[in-house]
Amino acid sequence: MRNLTDQELDVVSDLAVDAVEKFLFSRISKKEILDLHINVEISYDDVLDVDISVDIDIDPLSVVDATSIVEEAVDFALMKLDAFIGENYS
Repeated sequence: MRNLTDQELDVVSDLAVDAVEKFLFSRISKKEILDLHINVEISYDDVLDVDISVDIDIDPLSVVDATSIVEEAVDFALMKLDAFIGENYS
């Protein structure tokens, strides 16, 4: 993979955030989400390293298993990033 510019890294970061949000909102009602923070850290030395962290507060009355949904959302976002990078930056 070629070196990515700062703008391209921003695009990758935004794509990751969007993918996580869309996945979460497809599984959890926005009414049940009290607070949501998605952080994407990207480092690029020899390989692209993407770290996605999600901090979510769910309504205490909700029966949603937020932990497993967050893990699925992160996996989904990483899959989307792999496909996007393969199609656009390889």
